[in-house]
Amino acid sequence: MKLQMQRIVVIGTSGSGKTTLARRLAHLLGYPHVELDALHWEANWVEAQLEIFRERVTRALAGECWVMDGNYSKARDIAWGRADTIIWLDFPLALSLWRLLRRTMRRIFLRERLWNGNRESLRGAFIGRESLFAWAITSHARHQRDYPGLLKEQSAHLHATRLKTPAEVEAWVKNLET
Repeated sequence: MKLQMQRIVVIGTSGSGKTTLARRLAHLLGYPHVELDALHWEANWVEAQLEIFRERVTRALAGECWVMDGNYSKARDIAWGRADTIIWLDFPLALSLWRLLRRTMRRIFLRERLWNGNRESLRGAFIGRESLFAWAITSHARHQRDYPGLLKEQSAHLHATRLKTPAEVEAWVKNLET
């Protein structure tokens, strides 16, 4: 199975564990890890200009082997066009929100630096329609609606795996390790 997967995209709702799984796979397979959030966010939570973001994604995915995590539709054509495998972490919303809450609170209280020096805040996480949690809720519904059709459209060149529980993820990774 390792030889069949060279360019892997991990998708899912915020808090589902995309980055954690992508890092784990990259380590296991010896591939570079590409985190789309790191390419997208400038300092002070400013979004990179579209052309700059797309160029960064193109450069980051130019290699023969990589594991990428992220759901940015504005770069989907680049990522999915180069990928041979997609792993969709399709967990129940409540589980993703619980994980997101734990991660966000840890980052806030430990003042963890993210991409380009950004830090999460209570305001950014919980207040307003653009907050992290509002985004997670609306994007989960959008993924449920859109991903099955998008993956079906790409099925000619992509191998897609939909994992619905952390136990399924563990079993899938364990199978890869053997």
